[in-house]
Amino acid sequence: MPNSRRQFLHASVSAAVAGSAISCGAGNGASPWRFFTAEEGRTVDAICERIIPADRDPGAKEARAVNYIDLQLTRAFKRYRKAYREGIAAVDAASRKKFGGRFVELPAGQQTEVIADIEKSSAAFFELILAHTRQGFYGDPRHGGNRNRVSWKMIGVPFPPIRGREHYDQPKVG
Repeated sequence: MPNSRRQFLHASVSAAVAGSAISCGAGNGASPWRFFTAEEGRTVDAICERIIPADRDPGAKEARAVNYIDLQLTRAFKRYRKAYREGIAAVDAASRKKFGGRFVELPAGQQTEVIADIEKSSAAFFELILAHTRQGFYGDPRHGGNRNRVSWKMIGVPFPPIRGREHYDQPKVG
């Protein structure tokens, strides 16, 4: 019986890890997103990248604005779920009609043209995803976007204070 306790602990930990992976969707090869399908997530990520592209500083893709949108569609943005499903489908339909391929497969210049068309033909969806991309890029990282506070670093915004501490106690942005 010398190894039974160790074997029990190993089996318990293995079961817990497997159970947690399955409950998070990581164990079944399904979409890594909470709301979006895998294809929708890639499309929204590409749209966000066209809205706030990287230049000398990171853009919406690096800030993971799509993560913010996806997370909020399971929370505060539930009322926009239908608009996103329809809007994403409209982007891909416009992309196929104009260039013969899915939005994510197009080069950046063609994606920008499709976005310009969507801005005119589906203005409500464009304004919605524009607002949410900005929120995901500039907002507090605890809400799912602005990974590593990339936009705050870019514009020189100090980190928010921690309870009981002032801004001058925080490390310098840079």
